[in-house]
Amino acid sequence: MLHQLRADGLVIVGDVFLITRSKELAALTIRHAVPAIFQDREFAAAGGVMSYTGSVPEEYRQAGIYTGRILKGEKPANLPVVQGTTFELVINLKTASLKVPLGLLNAADEVIE
Repeated sequence: MLHQLRADGLVIVGDVFLITRSKELAALTIRHAVPAIFQDREFAAAGGVMSYTGSVPEEYRQAGIYTGRILKGEKPANLPVVQGTTFELVINLKTASLKVPLGLLNAADEVIE
């Protein structure tokens, strides 16, 4: 009975183990024809359908600001939690097995054709 269960799509939440294997994950989703979204751009570049993540340059910039504030004497416990405001959506049309809505394509930061 278990072999009859099949996902219509996947949302892969990244951790160090999965991020370092984004190419292998993309290959598996292609081989099994399962659309998937992942937080690492390399996933979409390797053939995964989509990736959506916070802007890495923005995250590094914010880390630098926090580091500077701590080095100037502020206590880390007193620093506010900052939520990202810049995100990157990458869509790989070469491997998308279904029609991607035009609104989503227009919102993408990068479209791989």
